[in-house]
Amino acid sequence: MPPLLSLQGVRLTLGGTPLLESADLAVAPRERLCLVGRNGSGKSTLLRLAAGEIEFDAGTRFLQPNASLRYLPQEPSLAGFSTLLAYVESGLGPSDDPYRARYLLERLGLEPGGSPERLSGGELRRAALARALAPQPDLLLLDEPTNHLDLPAIEWLEAELLALRSALILVSHDRRFLQNLSQATIWLDRGVTRRMDRGFSEFESWRDQILEEEDRDRHKLDRKIAAEEHWVRYGVTARRKRNVRRMADLADLRRLKREARRAVGEARLGASDAQISGALVVEAERLSKAFEGRPIVSDFSIRILRGDRVGLVGPNGAGKTTLLKLLTNQLAPDSGRARLGANVLLATLDQGRSSLTPDLTLSDALTGGGGDWIEIDGKRKHVVGYMKDFLFGPEQARTPVQRLSGGERARLTLARALSLPSNLLVLDEPTNDLDLETLDLLQEMLTDYSGTLILVSHDRDFLDRVATSIVAAEGDGRWIEYAGGYSDMLAQRGGPLGPREFAAKAARAPASVATNSEPPAARRRLSFKHKHALETLPGRIEALEAQKARLQGALADSELYARDPERFRALSAAFATTQQQLSSAEDEWLELEMLREEFEN
Repeated sequence: MPPLLSLQGVRLTLGGTPLLESADLAVAPRERLCLVGRNGSGKSTLLRLAAGEIEFDAGTRFLQPNASLRYLPQEPSLAGFSTLLAYVESGLGPSDDPYRARYLLERLGLEPGGSPERLSGGELRRAALARALAPQPDLLLLDEPTNHLDLPAIEWLEAELLALRSALILVSHDRRFLQNLSQATIWLDRGVTRRMDRGFSEFESWRDQILEEEDRDRHKLDRKIAAEEHWVRYGVTARRKRNVRRMADLADLRRLKREARRAVGEARLGASDAQISGALVVEAERLSKAFEGRPIVSDFSIRILRGDRVGLVGPNGAGKTTLLKLLTNQLAPDSGRARLGANVLLATLDQGRSSLTPDLTLSDALTGGGGDWIEIDGKRKHVVGYMKDFLFGPEQARTPVQRLSGGERARLTLARALSLPSNLLVLDEPTNDLDLETLDLLQEMLTDYSGTLILVSHDRDFLDRVATSIVAAEGDGRWIEYAGGYSDMLAQRGGPLGPREFAAKAARAPASVATNSEPPAARRRLSFKHKHALETLPGRIEALEAQKARLQGALADSELYARDPERFRALSAAFATTQQQLSSAEDEWLELEMLREEFEN
């Protein structure tokens, strides 16, 4: 089948530096590709080239005649439109359903009659997303579509894209989003694209294999150069004449080594530990807070112990940042109390990166203007060396903060927060604007961090890898703590995050809203929620079985009750709860498996 869109041998130089040297891209009808690469590798530029927004220096671009294409940029412009509805409707074709414009705006939390002039950056992007989705085009190019979306909106968007017949090219830092949607992966690295005809879930092992092969090839090249240099010095004839051809070969080998573009170095992240805190880090009793009569937190209690990793999740506007400030005494509650335990030393990373002064240089932002040295884990380190750990070059030391990209500002804020001695890290959206490799290293660092962690995030994979419990907003100021990561929370909660009435509302939606016009019998299949549960339940069952075995082992101590009756009762209660959760998870998996077999047959 011929591709809808193809780019071949695309080359582009920006500011004298080659950005794309040999980029190829092809997408077939209804194919879903993800485009991945480090920050600054040129993903957004390649997407703009594919959309026909900019011209390239060399190469070819082909789009099937009459194929409809929509592109979601990172910085959309709504100039010239009086309302959001007019902006979204301007992207519709004569045969498109006009109701979808209003439906998509409302699902993304926007007022159709609202003025574009009063929107924040996040609201502008949501309006642009509605405009791209509304016509259900043949090809969708989406650059960071999950930016500024909360978790319910991200999960809704996944279901919407899965139901579309459109071909997709996705650029995103949301690992779970890419895993759930992609069928093939394009890796943009050092100006060259490579394609893997499998989804993002297999990307990292494939990438590591390629990099290992490159390392082996470089090692062979180094050995060959050493052998040729040895011949030049010692392998001469009786007349000591040089072999001209071999000298030319050596020059070629040296040129290859000199011109080889190696993979960019890895970030090395690490947090500065302070003295160990007390066993109890945060205790909140019946916290309540309301703004203008609207309850944000109602009668909430929690005990956070040393080593816990607590994730706060909920829709935008639910009050995650407010709860974070209440727990850390940065905001006074209307009633109830929160207290920090003994020896707690706090370090924070705020969502808005407001701690960065635009006129400060990168070096001064890290040192506080106090010279060229920074103290990490009680040891002095030169600021340039610390910068390299976060993928900044030495030449950027005097670069003003205002000239850094979004990803660079995110890394700088992380570098500042992690350099402060702490035993309690409070991170508000730490994953914003980080590339996938830096995200991996941040996850490893937080796993090794010996202190306690409280974080707000919309990244489901990050929460699954880092969090030991999830505190979720349930509406009307109610917050409930669930054991485990985000997937565990979904299993215990029995449904996706967000207002529970949304499912009923979606079921009552008019037929014109539907994104698939096939008759109901043809669409008889598992829902997105059921598919997700089938994928995650085996891991949850395995984790519960391991937890049950650990509790069983602890209770097998015949002297435990006599030595510590309170611990015995706590372990017994935990064992009963775990047994009940395990039984429920196994029953749910069995029901879903039977349902899947019924649909397939």
